[in-house]
Amino acid sequence: MALIKKKKILGAAIPTGSMADIAFLLLLFFLVATVIDVDTGIGLTLPEFIEDAETVPVSKDRMAALLINENGDVLLDGNVISIPQIRTNLKPRIESKIELDSKKKLIVSVKTDRKTNYNRYIQALDQVKLSYFEVRDEYSESKFGRKFINLSKEEQDDVKEKIPIIISLAEPEAVKK
Repeated sequence: MALIKKKKILGAAIPTGSMADIAFLLLLFFLVATVIDVDTGIGLTLPEFIEDAETVPVSKDRMAALLINENGDVLLDGNVISIPQIRTNLKPRIESKIELDSKKKLIVSVKTDRKTNYNRYIQALDQVKLSYFEVRDEYSESKFGRKFINLSKEEQDDVKEKIPIIISLAEPEAVKK
């Protein structure tokens, strides 16, 4: 009697030889097709470095000292205020200096502590800039009958000369341990 061998039926198999190639192509596709959100930071125009620059004393009536401490408290010339009050306190002071020459305009000095919350710092800086922008808009409306953004380049330059944005970003104070 001859033994008849039974054939073993193999299960279906998926070829995996090119699986690494497919995974690599998918990875490459997602790397190329994905947009990465990059924070660009604060757009500030810094002055050029001048070696041996002379220091010029500035009178107290031309300075607005804005201090933001590590607790998030905002002080304008030593008085505690809230962030929205920065704009309302600075606007009249900027307006009072409009008719003066460019060497006597208001300077806003923003000083922080090293542990100051970054969001509070940005909010305060935005309020300072907003106060200047509002004064520029009001001046533009009174002189040219249009908002600052709608003025010609020459008219905008005239307004910028009358109301320059002068913000001094002072070095944060060292943290004492």
